[in-house]
Amino acid sequence: MDNLLLHPFLFLYQLFQWIADKLLSPTPPPPNSKLSRPRIAIIGAGITGVSSAAHCIGHGFDVQLFEKEGRDGLGGIWSRVNNTSGLQIHSMMYRFHPSVQWARGYPNKEQIVEQVTELWKRYGLDSRTTFNTSVDKVTQDSEGRWIVNSESNGKFDGIIAAVGTCGDPSTPRINNQQAFKGEVYHSSQLTGKEAKGKKVVIIGGGASAVEALEFATNSHAEHTTILARSDKWIIPRNPIVNVLLSFNIFGQETFLSFIPEFLLRKFFYRDLSDLAPTDKGIFEGTPMVNSDIFDLIRSGDAEWLRGDILSFTENGLKFNQRAKGVPKRGPGKTVNVDADIVILATGFDRPSLSFLPSETFEAPYGPPNWYLQTFPPQHPSVCATNCTYINAIGSVGNWHIGIYTRILLMFLLDPMTRPRPWWTKCWIDMTRLLKHFSPTGAFDFFTYLELVWWFVFCVAINPFRWKWALFVFFGIGREGPVGVVEVEDRVREKLGLTNGVKGRDEGMGI
Repeated sequence: MDNLLLHPFLFLYQLFQWIADKLLSPTPPPPNSKLSRPRIAIIGAGITGVSSAAHCIGHGFDVQLFEKEGRDGLGGIWSRVNNTSGLQIHSMMYRFHPSVQWARGYPNKEQIVEQVTELWKRYGLDSRTTFNTSVDKVTQDSEGRWIVNSESNGKFDGIIAAVGTCGDPSTPRINNQQAFKGEVYHSSQLTGKEAKGKKVVIIGGGASAVEALEFATNSHAEHTTILARSDKWIIPRNPIVNVLLSFNIFGQETFLSFIPEFLLRKFFYRDLSDLAPTDKGIFEGTPMVNSDIFDLIRSGDAEWLRGDILSFTENGLKFNQRAKGVPKRGPGKTVNVDADIVILATGFDRPSLSFLPSETFEAPYGPPNWYLQTFPPQHPSVCATNCTYINAIGSVGNWHIGIYTRILLMFLLDPMTRPRPWWTKCWIDMTRLLKHFSPTGAFDFFTYLELVWWFVFCVAINPFRWKWALFVFFGIGREGPVGVVEVEDRVREKLGLTNGVKGRDEGMGI
């Protein structure tokens, strides 16, 4: 740990992590130990997949990870980004497993992949991971067990889809690109590139643009221009601000949203408030997180232009610069933007969930309109963690990965906790009703506190889930509810109620 006197806040943060590890990390099983059912198939070996697998293994349940990439794909998107990439939010909001030990507030790619790899090894997942295996379909046999691709891979009681939201780089076609004399890169392909003394143009205004801007700044580019189709909310790289925004339990714009929006314009945007959106609120999309962009604009080292890309030219890009409030592809002024390097900060294609059964996509209950956003109404034995969300203020790598995993385990172990499809659809419709006035779809945006509310409601609404509360939220006390379920099973058997393996995917509760 760091010195208490020299780095008191970092010392306290590391002390907190040490305590969380000791109290909440499930104990890895001994090598070669035989684990019990239910057995879970986990599709994807990124942060979500590895963390979910570690939780399952730590609680005594066997898993098999399927990863379409090779061993160097361990860590998911973090294995494929630039060497200089790092977290844009504080690592406190990116503790994807209780045993994770961050040495700093904003770790880089190497440190993140290192933590994923250590977790993977600590829980013996190296022998339970199948690399270079693309999952094309999951089906059920006559007993309700899941088959991944073919029976040669075994049979499973549950599925965790952990393919994430970032797949291959998205590279749009731009007219006349062959005429450009400079260099064109995707924002994920900047390792080893040099921009010193060059004019850099960044196309895009999301998280990828932040990474590209940091590359240009650290490489001492002569000038950086960001070309964005629309204004986007930008928030400071400050954990207090990030956490406070995620505390909006309604998960949508409300009559109080003007308060954080006013404060951001007044104290963060300041003289650049013209760049703040006026056509959408902060609780409608995922904001950019960066504390340097406005200083770079004020100093003249960077520029933000709003408008539409028309085409490449020999020396840069032809751009339709629009005034504030003019819609995309609306009228504007045509300008030429000089560039030596053009960076496509256009994000990534979303990985497909089409390997899941076709009924899980039936409207109006297709993703993201699922129970707790991750459980298809027809299949409570399937959990698509961090795969279905569109926009949020919070974190994709935190406490909720373990909670989703343990809710799935609860459903598999205790039939009275599994909701029938009718009840899951009722919850989805209730959430739509509560967010009826949201400018976005009910599940198109959420905050972290809204997610916590979903979890609390899920456990509180069904008395048979109460005994699982400590296990679901903190990963402790599994033996107690399991013992109660065994008693309940014997009662059901005496009453002649079916409780076979097929029942792991059939709801009996609310």
